[in-house]
Amino acid sequence: MTEMPADPDAFRTAVRAWLEENCPPGARGLAQTPANSVWGGRNPTFPSEDQRIWMERMAERGWTVPEWPTEYGGGGLNKRQAAILAQEMQRIKAHSPLASLGIWMLGPALLEFGTEQQKKKYLPDIARGKIRWAQGYSEPGAGSDLASVQTRGELKDGQWVVNGQKIWTTNGDKCDMIFALVRTEPEAPKHLGISLLLIDMDQPGVTTRPIELLNGDAHFTATFFDDATSDADNIVGERGQGWSVAKFLLGHERAMIGSSSAGGLNESLPDAVRRTLGVEALREDPALRHEIAKNLIGSWVLDIAMERLGDQARARAMNPHTPSVLKLIGTELNYRRSELMTALNGIERMTLGDSDTRHWLAAPANCIAGGSNEIQLNILAKRALELPEQK
Repeated sequence: MTEMPADPDAFRTAVRAWLEENCPPGARGLAQTPANSVWGGRNPTFPSEDQRIWMERMAERGWTVPEWPTEYGGGGLNKRQAAILAQEMQRIKAHSPLASLGIWMLGPALLEFGTEQQKKKYLPDIARGKIRWAQGYSEPGAGSDLASVQTRGELKDGQWVVNGQKIWTTNGDKCDMIFALVRTEPEAPKHLGISLLLIDMDQPGVTTRPIELLNGDAHFTATFFDDATSDADNIVGERGQGWSVAKFLLGHERAMIGSSSAGGLNESLPDAVRRTLGVEALREDPALRHEIAKNLIGSWVLDIAMERLGDQARARAMNPHTPSVLKLIGTELNYRRSELMTALNGIERMTLGDSDTRHWLAAPANCIAGGSNEIQLNILAKRALELPEQK
């Protein structure tokens, strides 16, 4: 594999040439959605042969996780190099080669809290898309009080035996493993008795049931553990200290939700206006122009904020409340954009077969996932602004 030069300008030139040679046409151009993304797994499926090739070539260089250390399957790039790679991929409208909760959520937690054995066992497979991960946080009886989880883990003969239920497991029926909050110390205070446990879903003790949504999708499942087992050394971080790991991981989830909310529509708002109303109508409607400009500026600001968050995370200087802010901004921006797009398309296109309509129906869920926006406002009021509680 050809080494990349260290000088930033030379690195950009080399990256540009490599991308032009190695990114196939079918992995460029179209707006990236969950349906046309590569999710990996033990039995992966690919939207196209080009996207299979693209994922394999990027994984070979470690560029599915460009800043992870090379010993864990990453590219070993520094912050400047990773930014250049992202810019050059954006320039040619290259798809992200691999979509993965392992990359976005579990991987950073393992790098921060995992043992060396866990890092070597799981991180290279995450980087190469060999394992598809699910998240096991929410439970039917816990609501927004995540620390009230009741799924139990009992250590027997060197293995954890797990019983309980999780809900809203994204693509639980398609995943290979799950990182789950499990109560391992039932007598401890609720925040102190939880562990983050890695559980293989391909076993008789784990079953899933699809949850059909308003828009016809069923990408969430209820997940049931009935004497499911996991090795004793599959706890991430200290036993009973999973709440600290969970909060760290939630920060990455909320930032991811805020960032991913920026996409998903078939066309931009200006293009939709030109198609539905025409240029003259746009010129004659200052209120509509204002709404479009406000949304476009909001998306631009969110992109800058997400880039800054990445810099802060790499420097270990991230404000713990920033992910809540970005989750609020991103999901509210997405909600307003989907409302405006639906209004432009008109009632004639409001069918479940229309992807923009499905996006509109799903937009409120983004405001709930990862901790509802109301919860985020409470977090910011109490912990960031230190406002007194209302009596």
